[in-house]
Amino acid sequence: MTDTLRIPDEIAFKAIDPKAYADGSVHEAFRWLRENQPLGRAELEGVEPFWLVTKHADILEISRQNDLFHSGDRPTTFTTKEAEAAVRQMTGGSPHLVRTLVQMDAPDHPKYRVMTQSWFLPQNIRKLEDRIRQIAREHVDHMAALGGECDFVNEIALFYPLRVIMEILGVPPEDEPRMLRLTQELFGAQDPELNRDRKEAMDVAAGMEMMQGIIADFFMYFKGITDDRKAEPKGDVASVIANAQIDGVPINDFEAMSYYVIVATAGHDTTSSSTAAAIWGLAANPEEFAKVKADPSLIPGLVDEAIRWMTPVKHFMRSATEDTEVAGRKIAKGDWLWLAYPSGNRDEEVFNDPDAFRVDRKDGKHLAFGYGAHLCLGQHLAKMEMRILFEEMLPRLKSLSLNGEPKLAQANFVGGPKTLPIKYEMA
Repeated sequence: MTDTLRIPDEIAFKAIDPKAYADGSVHEAFRWLRENQPLGRAELEGVEPFWLVTKHADILEISRQNDLFHSGDRPTTFTTKEAEAAVRQMTGGSPHLVRTLVQMDAPDHPKYRVMTQSWFLPQNIRKLEDRIRQIAREHVDHMAALGGECDFVNEIALFYPLRVIMEILGVPPEDEPRMLRLTQELFGAQDPELNRDRKEAMDVAAGMEMMQGIIADFFMYFKGITDDRKAEPKGDVASVIANAQIDGVPINDFEAMSYYVIVATAGHDTTSSSTAAAIWGLAANPEEFAKVKADPSLIPGLVDEAIRWMTPVKHFMRSATEDTEVAGRKIAKGDWLWLAYPSGNRDEEVFNDPDAFRVDRKDGKHLAFGYGAHLCLGQHLAKMEMRILFEEMLPRLKSLSLNGEPKLAQANFVGGPKTLPIKYEMA
């Protein structure tokens, strides 16, 4: 590999460092990469070499070609050599602790995706609109009752999408706190304030043991739900998963449990982050708040801009199934590629003034839901939840401002605001 393609170590490290996502400095690293080395090689100690893909067009190009760039052959999210070896030892050779849609490729991926796909189509989720609006109103009423100050993340944003997805999945309200805790422990594993052991640094063995424990807790919980829905199916997604068949054979427990985990976690966590991002963006930019207050038809634009601006899913990894070329770079069979979604979503060639938060932005389409076969299954539901919440909230909000410094989670895979102190007046 010629040195001209190698990314300087300090820049490559920023891209993988969870703390750089918490303090925002990762955006400076991505800006440098887009200008100087938009598709370069990271060769860091203790890590398999990988390509860092930072341009919107290149991320699209790779995401579009699902036969050429696989999700499941190598780890689907970034890991170190030591951690990957530990996972393979635990699983008998697989690089994955769970097997969800994101770890699958064709022919399995489309078969598993279609199991629940109809649940999340626009025409079907429209039937849920009245119930979601009722849940949204309850949360806006709660916000009003808090008396003009709150931590929007920990008092509103975490709970609204959680209630919606748990109803769809079939998890009773009394179990929602457990699901929230497990989700935060799973996605917040790199953050000392969110991880299960509340530790700043862990060795690989301790980290693996922690992750195994979280996944085991999820599996144990959903095993009870599966047994219940097999005995007595209901009209929820849990019943669909519990009774699913692939190629005429009932889905196995490991894959059923993995399916529950992806719906139960990704189904609310990313929406919570984007919902909080919208309020953060409006509180920090009074002119944007005034625009959307004056013109509610801008709410869908607010939703998309919040998702772009925060980009809760920070990366997925892909690996090349044969020798190929992307943006003039020769990619060898087996090469590992990091798709940097926050970078693609701030690409100056696609978005004008990309760091700014603008509710009436017309330029470019964000990549926060992915693209191609792995396009997020729940994107329509997420956008509908956010739209309904702001339709209910904005007419009642007279003023909105930050009431302290927001904090972001330390996470290089999935993360968003951890605290968001705001002040507001309700009508």
